[in-house]
Amino acid sequence: MLGPALPHPGLPLPPLLLEVGSHQLEVTETLIAVGEFLVIFVAARLLAELLVRIQLPSILGELVAGVLIGVSGLHLIVPPETQAQLSAGLLGLVGSLAEVTPETVQEVYSETFSNLQAVSQIGLFALLFLTGLESELDELVAVGLQATTVAVTGVVLPFALGTAGLYYLFHVPLIPAIFAGAAMTATSIGITASVFGELKFLKTREGQTVIGAAVLDDILGIVILAVVVSLAGGAGFTIGPILKLVAAAGVFVAAALFLSRTAAPGFDWLLDRLKAPGEVVVASFVILCLSCFAAQAIGLEAALGAFAAGLILSSSKHTHAIDAALKPLVALFATIFFVLIGTGMDLGVLNPFNPDNKEGLIIAGFLLTVAIVGKIAAGWSYVSKEKTNRLVVGLGMMPRGEVGLIFLGLGTQAGLLTKPLEAAILLMVIGTTFLAPILLRVVLRGSSGGPDLDPLAEIPT
Repeated sequence: MLGPALPHPGLPLPPLLLEVGSHQLEVTETLIAVGEFLVIFVAARLLAELLVRIQLPSILGELVAGVLIGVSGLHLIVPPETQAQLSAGLLGLVGSLAEVTPETVQEVYSETFSNLQAVSQIGLFALLFLTGLESELDELVAVGLQATTVAVTGVVLPFALGTAGLYYLFHVPLIPAIFAGAAMTATSIGITASVFGELKFLKTREGQTVIGAAVLDDILGIVILAVVVSLAGGAGFTIGPILKLVAAAGVFVAAALFLSRTAAPGFDWLLDRLKAPGEVVVASFVILCLSCFAAQAIGLEAALGAFAAGLILSSSKHTHAIDAALKPLVALFATIFFVLIGTGMDLGVLNPFNPDNKEGLIIAGFLLTVAIVGKIAAGWSYVSKEKTNRLVVGLGMMPRGEVGLIFLGLGTQAGLLTKPLEAAILLMVIGTTFLAPILLRVVLRGSSGGPDLDPLAEIPT
């Protein structure tokens, strides 16, 4: 992974790179790849250590680190799609070491950035796999009805209020309004799981309800996205493809639940017969890849497949060994994932003194309010005989994170969104992503009755 490849030899290289020798390109490529990891890990660790010391989740530090080194800060790591240039000092340094021009460094960086994004996806999938692994199936089944109600409410409320408000109050055209409403339905299971895991709240009833609801949120979000893309493409509303997608999601979820009961013994039998070092992590990643492949092949998100893979192995007798083997990988690769989210956040749209930002800021305030209220209200949308902290459930559903950014990216690529609406959705994603960990920390501390008590101790299983 430290030497991302340039375009395939059979494909034409950008003209600027044709003028550079192969050895110089290799040196440039390696310096960029290693430098990216160095900048990401140092920045993330410094900010994570700082925030942990003020009792905030480390994931927030990773997001802040991304903002500081990204398009809103030092321009040390910038996604090419933002059209931002790398820091001139960094371009000059790498160029002098590799004996190429700064323009060549920028070109190589843009050509190879997708490889860094691919590494970050490993972090996301590993994190979701670990989340599924640490989720007790009996607990998920026990909160199944609550999770379903929370998910449906958390999708319907933000979508309906956001779309109607944009259309009737701000006179946004129907298709962009629907798309913005759809972007608010998301729940970032990666961020939610990371926060709950760090706060030792993942195995509580509230944690299991939120994780289950977040998974259902993603399934419902995919369906809504399919409808919006169909409308935007002029195909009209056709019920056939939508029903096929719903059926595929139902079959996939049912299969994962069935395999979680039946496949673990076979996995254990195989693992007991493997002798080469690293058998636990390799065998686990094989299951992870198979599940992601299956999910993507039937039209679902691979991220859901990653969670399902962990759920399938959650009843394995090797669960603790798998957990111990995967955590170092998550610590490395999930860090890259969360930092990259921050690098793409352009906080320039927050400047209230720029007249061009006024419309976007007003719409953003509306979207952020609806996004928060809609998800928090979901925490009160189910009936339970068990005592639960409904505010924690609602706050756990709040962060849009990478899922919201995916929706935003799709809308931008399709040309559906105006600049003010793009800015508004971005601020909604940023606001919910940053507020959720902070508010969860405050609420969970408050529920303890004082700092000397530890309400976050993991519930024994």
